Amino acid sequence: MNATTLPILDLSRYTHGAERERFLADLRHAARDIGFFYLINHGVDDALQHAVQQESRRFFALTDEQKQQVAMIHSPHFRGYNRAASEITRGQPDWREQFDIGAERPALQFSDSDPGWRRLQGPNLWPQALPTLKPALLAWQKAMTGMAITLLRAFAEALQLPADAFDALYGDKPNEHIKLIRYPGQHSTQSAQGVGAHKDSGFLSFLLQDEQKGLQVEVEPGHWIDAAPLAGSFVVNIGELLELATNGYLRATVHRVVSPPAEQQRLSIAFFLGAQLDAVVPLYTLPPKLAQEARGPESDPHNPLLRDVGWNYLKGRLRSHPDVAERYYRDVLRERTEQLIV
Repeated sequence: MNATTLPILDLSRYTHGAERERFLADLRHAARDIGFFYLINHGVDDALQHAVQQESRRFFALTDEQKQQVAMIHSPHFRGYNRAASEITRGQPDWREQFDIGAERPALQFSDSDPGWRRLQGPNLWPQALPTLKPALLAWQKAMTGMAITLLRAFAEALQLPADAFDALYGDKPNEHIKLIRYPGQHSTQSAQGVGAHKDSGFLSFLLQDEQKGLQVEVEPGHWIDAAPLAGSFVVNIGELLELATNGYLRATVHRVVSPPAEQQRLSIAFFLGAQLDAVVPLYTLPPKLAQEARGPESDPHNPLLRDVGWNYLKGRLRSHPDVAERYYRDVLRERTEQLIV
């Protein structure tokens, strides 16, 4: 396969049309062969999308002092703002500034004997200087979660599983994660790593792009293609949880973002749907024909996949944000070091 562009899937074919079975076949092949696709007619309100993009622009236009008031270093739940080069991917800094929010839930009580991932649940940080940001993002989060669950059920049907096969994994507390992201322009003599090559850790990821290209997908080893902006669409990709759950039939694909040229910028908004933190990902029994086509999950020895959702998610957060890890998770880091020594 020498793909040069991502397939385009129309969700209305699943939710309204007589082409449901054709849609499921197209979804199965796109997810297995590439792991990325454009999703159109997804049902998320255009006005809400526009409002969220406007709020994102307003947030990044705040002064550095205002953004630092909600810096991630103040959150044991890995919520808040990071300057460019604060996040690390494959050992190198990512040249993007970003603002992370998760599900708006109270922090869990925990004791020394509780797993470290219980600290991940908690409230978000919201900038006082931009009071319109919170209602807009939480409304978008709710709309995106509903749409993402619809698509996740379509995946179950595409795999000839019951439509509710994955429901127990996210339950009433799915891991909802939003990133507002701004990629500043870089000169040719500077690093072009907007974000380094990586896979996503959850079920499904959705990207709302502006007009500036930069996202690239590794459809085959060493073969990268552009996921250019397509108006009205989300770019959707498979996360590691679905790769694990399907024994590699569904594909979590490596992707990256190349920085825009100097004097330009790229703004995007990502939504990630993951399982609830206390879930353990089972291996689902696929029909024999599909099971024969499963390739087994790929696991990087430097970043192994874990079926315990909370630990898998925390592992990624600790690696990406070492300053937050050092401040709030020294005990977890110490335990990991001792395990490596043993």
